[in-house]
Amino acid sequence: MGQASVASAAVHLGIRPQNPLGGKLGNPELVGRRSADGLMHLSPSPADTTRPDRLATAELAGLTAGKTVANASHRWIPFFIPELARGLSSSTATITTVVGIGEIAGLATLLLGRLLDSGHERRLMRAALWIVAAAGVLAATGSVYTFGFAVLLFLLGVSVYTVGGHTYISGRARFERRARSLGIFETSWAFGLLIGAPSAALLISTTSWRGPFLASATLAAIAALVFRRLPEAIPSIPATSPPARVPLTSRARLTIAASAAVSFAGLSTIVVSGTFMEQQLGISTGGVGLIAMSFGVAELTSSSLSATIADGVGVVRATMAALAVLVAGVATMVVAGSSLALGVIGLGAFFVGFEFSIVTSFSIVSEAMPSARGRVLAINGGLGTVARSSGAISSGLVYDAVGIGGTAALSATAALLAMGLLATTSRV
Repeated sequence: MGQASVASAAVHLGIRPQNPLGGKLGNPELVGRRSADGLMHLSPSPADTTRPDRLATAELAGLTAGKTVANASHRWIPFFIPELARGLSSSTATITTVVGIGEIAGLATLLLGRLLDSGHERRLMRAALWIVAAAGVLAATGSVYTFGFAVLLFLLGVSVYTVGGHTYISGRARFERRARSLGIFETSWAFGLLIGAPSAALLISTTSWRGPFLASATLAAIAALVFRRLPEAIPSIPATSPPARVPLTSRARLTIAASAAVSFAGLSTIVVSGTFMEQQLGISTGGVGLIAMSFGVAELTSSSLSATIADGVGVVRATMAALAVLVAGVATMVVAGSSLALGVIGLGAFFVGFEFSIVTSFSIVSEAMPSARGRVLAINGGLGTVARSSGAISSGLVYDAVGIGGTAALSATAALLAMGLLATTSRV
């Protein structure tokens, strides 16, 4: 029996193997090396480095395109909350609260762990696109209540597609190349904004606030039909259903908590970004669309950097550096006042830092406990949902009460917490 097999058996028996470099290993398939800065740099076990990559470029491109459609269906919403509030005869605080409550839909991913580990990722991703299509139709009906339920469905579809994609890719891409594959997949988040925001601005200006929702429904339905024709790679390691009672390792729990803190830091600023630009910086609806598109370019650049340099620099170090950029960005927003240049620079730095940090954190989570990867990613999705929902709801209320300074404090605190948790994982 090989070393990896012995270690894997030990974990299932409740025995935690020792890291020859010092400290306990969260799982036997992950090897750590500690650099001069004291941080643990994650690297795969010998067994992982010998297994081939099974993910074709065409398939990865197709999966990314599907997620782009799902993301574009809702990413424009925070930038046009004032417009939606007027169309729905509501208020900014109400709409941000609805969006925050909608985030709880991602808790459904907690129920998907065994399905994901059993190889049903693509089936779940296809269903997710149909959910997004239904949400687009429902959102256009015209009441706050149906809008709220539609937001739930949008975020349910996106959450299911995301965790399905992460599990599918992680099971077919070797760890030392996984940040690249997941980084490419997560460019869909940037493309969702890059395409969705200016398209929404155009549709709202030429039709009404309903236009973007109906367009989303149409595109998601087409994507669901096309998805069936994508090539399908076999997993590098056959899918199995791990014993449900095997507890998460300390490394897995800390990594999931860090990723959730990153999500909170992001949503607590994203959800008020449109209001900030309109009310504090005096930008029109069309201008918001154009600036949001530029942020999409910044996010795309950030995702691409994550895909190209994170594996070489080290995913933990790269994530912490990006979080520092996020903190600097929200601090700049606070001191900007009514300065358009400073406000846009600060918001842009925030988007760059958040996009890079959340994408690289997915790679860390994907290898936190490879023997139950689907379960870990599903739990990460669920806890991330709670974090995003909490960030969105609290941010809207805090912004109405004290302005951008309060929401910036929420984001910065969460980012610093994430950095602390990531640093702690190096000592577990």
